Amino acid sequence: MRTPLRRLAAGFTLIELLTVIAIIGILAAIIIPTVGTVREKAQRAVDANNLREILKAAQIYAGDNSDKLPDPQTVLAATLATPSAAYRWPGILAKNNILTDPTFYFAKNDAAFNGTYPTFIIQPSAARNSLHATFTSATTGTMAWEFVGGVKMSDAATTPVIYTRGLTTAGTWSATTGVYKDTGGYIAFLGGNVSFYPNTTTLFVSNNPTSTSAVKVSNVQQAIPFNATTAANSARIYAIPPATGGGGMIGTALGALAQRGP
Repeated sequence: MRTPLRRLAAGFTLIELLTVIAIIGILAAIIIPTVGTVREKAQRAVDANNLREILKAAQIYAGDNSDKLPDPQTVLAATLATPSAAYRWPGILAKNNILTDPTFYFAKNDAAFNGTYPTFIIQPSAARNSLHATFTSATTGTMAWEFVGGVKMSDAATTPVIYTRGLTTAGTWSATTGVYKDTGGYIAFLGGNVSFYPNTTTLFVSNNPTSTSAVKVSNVQQAIPFNATTAANSARIYAIPPATGGGGMIGTALGALAQRGP
């Protein structure tokens, strides 16, 4: 009688298993950071599009308001009640039914945003004279933008109108208040250009009429309209600092005044 041969069960050796695990680890180390980077860049593209839409909305508003873009200084609290003047800039657009979507003002990859968008910008009412609590709530988070109030369509096309929160007087973005930390941020100019900049040290043109176009300033306050006769009537930069990690940014809740450039 023949004795049947015993077949050995097929399987991986220890070395083969370790090799496969090592390959998977290497692939994960390569792919995971790449996926994170792609996702972040995709979200930044969304933010850039939102910024363009806000700029367009502000220019549409100017077309119906003597060529003046939203200016919190000229709107009375009785007309639009807000916790601070900074909220009045987007509130002006919403009140005029030009841009009413609150999602345009927040960035998903911003550490100061909790991930839940506000319900409305304007509190629904016949008067439309106050902002919705979810838009101004610290629980929701901080708006991703800083806004320049007091700009006219007749100002220079190089005038910055809106930019990513966290820009400092040194022309760099703050690691604590910046939406993208100190990586950089977007700037929307009156002329319609919207671009991402790692810094602004050689970008802004001085607001001093005696300066040449070659004069560059790092402080955005020296690039926005300055009233030489009455400095208090100059343009202002409005922003809401994050609840934690504040400091290092130019815009304030009440508005940081322009400064005369060199």
